[in-house]
Amino acid sequence: MKIYTLHAKQNLPITIDEAWSLLSDPKNLKTITPDYMGFEILSGADRPMYPGQIIQYIVTPVLGIKTKWVTEITHVQDRSYFVDEQRFGPYALWHHKHFIKEIPGGVEMEDIVDYKVPMGILGQLVHPILVKPKLNEIFEYRKKKLIELYGEFKAPTSSFK
Repeated sequence: MKIYTLHAKQNLPITIDEAWSLLSDPKNLKTITPDYMGFEILSGADRPMYPGQIIQYIVTPVLGIKTKWVTEITHVQDRSYFVDEQRFGPYALWHHKHFIKEIPGGVEMEDIVDYKVPMGILGQLVHPILVKPKLNEIFEYRKKKLIELYGEFKAPTSSFK
């Protein structure tokens, strides 16, 4: 059983409150997901995030095939992190940790996704040519979209004399 990890970090010139508001509202996922994914929330996004929340989506990750994806928010620490886990969907395992922290001039957002592809050895064979590139593409899209929405992070300069 091979478990893969995707790790992404991005700094944005926004406050911790703005970052939390963006990330903790499932309705914002559509904005930061490529249009071709056909992302649509079916249910569960009508309240602020809480542990035990079940959210149902439809996504079209490859070849125009619509897939139902059900996630549970398992952990929430206000303005710090939350975890979503797939309960039903395209992966054999999906455990996604979202962290945010204040840094000088903005926030650092960090994602750590541990996932397992289905179909055993066949899934492992298609992982490097289909799954991993698609996940990287989705996170790269998100990074560019967030820069488009909030601007590019520029580290503050110090003035030592």
